[in-house]
Formats: sequence, C-alpha cells, structure tokens
Amino acid sequence: MAPLDRESVHDHHAPHIVEIPVNSNSIVHKRSQEEEGIEVGEELIDYSQRAQWVRAAVLGANDGLVSVASLMMGVGAVKVDIKAMLLAGFAGLIAGACSMAIGEFVSVYTQRDIEVAQRKRERMRQEGAAESGEESGEQLPNPLQAATASALAFSLGAMMPLLAAAFTRSSNHMVRLGVIGAVVSLALVVFGGAGAVLGRTPVMKSVMRVLVGGWLAMAVTYGMTKLIGSGGMQM
Repeated sequence: MAPLDRESVHDHHAPHIVEIPVNSNSIVHKRSQEEEGIEVGEELIDYSQRAQWVRAAVLGANDGLVSVASLMMGVGAVKVDIKAMLLAGFAGLIAGACSMAIGEFVSVYTQRDIEVAQRKRERMRQEGAAESGEESGEQLPNPLQAATASALAFSLGAMMPLLAAAFTRSSNHMVRLGVIGAVVSLALVVFGGAGAVLGRTPVMKSVMRVLVGGWLAMAVTYGMTKLIGSGGMQM
C-alpha cells in the first residue's frame, strides 16, 4: 500500500478560503465621504434642485428684513414718533412683497422660456428625436413657486422689525432703534444659517455674509437720512 502524500492530506483537511474581491475605489470613495461629513446615500440627493426655491426664499427673507428695517431706521433718524416708523415699515412690507413677487415671476418665467427654446433646438439637431412640441422629463423652473416663496419670505422677514418696534415699551427713541437692530441681526443669523443648511453650504460663511450686509444697509440708511435731516430738510 503506497504511503499517502502529506501535502495532499494537508490540502484535503484544510478549510476552503474564499477570497472576496474588494473594490478599492469604493473604499476610497466612502472614506472620502466620511472625511467630508457626507452620510452614506446622501450623495444621491441633488441639492441643485433646491437652489431655485432656497434662493428665492432666502433672498426674500433677507430683503424683507434689511429693506424694512433700514426704512424704519431712516424714518427713526429724523422722527421720534412711533406711528410714523410703523407706517413706513408697513408700507415697505406691502410694496416690497409685491415687488419681489412680480420681479421673481418675470425673471423665472424668462429663464423658463429660454430653457424650453434651448431644449427644442437640441432635439431638432438629434436624429430620431421626439417631435419638437414635446417636452423632456427634466424639471423646468417654476415661476409661480418662486414668486410665492419670495413674497411670503419677504413678508416674514419684514414682520420682524415691525413687531420689534411695536412691542418695545420703552419711551426712549434710541432704545427702540437698538431693539430693532438686535432683532434684525438675530433674524439674519437664523435665515442665513437656514439657507446654508438647506443648500448644504458653509454655515459660518453664509451667516457672516448676510449679517454684515444687513448691518451695512441699516447703517448707511440711518446715516444718510440723519445727514439729510440735520441739513435743514423739514418733514
């Protein structure tokens, strides 16, 4: 009887090891996502689709805050009457909301017409394309959505300085202006941070850009109005 080969016996009893191929690119991609703070599956979300309504909402809210607050600051620079300040702020709210809605509607509708015309030209250049009257499945800008978001956001932002002035019980005129400035600053931080979170952009950069811009607008309006008022113009 022939002796058994030791190597064959060892191979017979050794456990089978199955090598599973690993895609190094997927590991590197996942690691890079973790380093950047992106959750698994989050890369599938197209945040550019949010850009239209996020831009309209953030722009409207910031405009409402800054323009109405600056208007009230300007009136408060030459008039100590709270009624004059509130009336000016309310008029600015109505006029600004209408202006934002109409301007956004016209702007986005023009963009929509341009995109529709461009898609028709592209289909006409392609062989075997569908009829030129059909639209592709890609999402087109929505003018009504953008206009509504702008008007509502502007009104929401404009209400902040109005409420701050209305509920300030101090009889000191400068105290009321300070409260308006503080409330508007806080609201600018909130709106700027919210827009950055929704669009997945750097929060601190967005907040500082919005906040500094709002401060400059209010300071320039107050200073210029104060200068003109002190020059002898009677109101």
